Amino acid sequence: MDDTAQARALKNHRKRLRERGMARFDVLGLDVDRKLIRSLAKRLAADDPGAKSIRATLSQALAPEEPNKGGILAALRRSPLVGADLDVARAPTRGRKSVL
Repeated sequence: MDDTAQARALKNHRKRLRERGMARFDVLGLDVDRKLIRSLAKRLAADDPGAKSIRATLSQALAPEEPNKGGILAALRRSPLVGADLDVARAPTRGRKSVL
């Protein structure tokens, strides 16, 4: 495999980026968002107070919401059948015979 000047330059450029803590990656998105995503990446790469603010805002906006504990119990308590005197008893059955 021959090492052309262009390949060496690209390799050295990417090495310098890694040393600065930068990483190259591809993303898939709509063509209309290309300019927005590139400008966002440039702002985040600056790693200044503005970038930290953008990062915090995006992290908060994109963070998955944690489910509230007791959600099923709360839903059951809101049921229209709460307080209704339902007879849910079943008649006892012998069950099926085992074939084995």
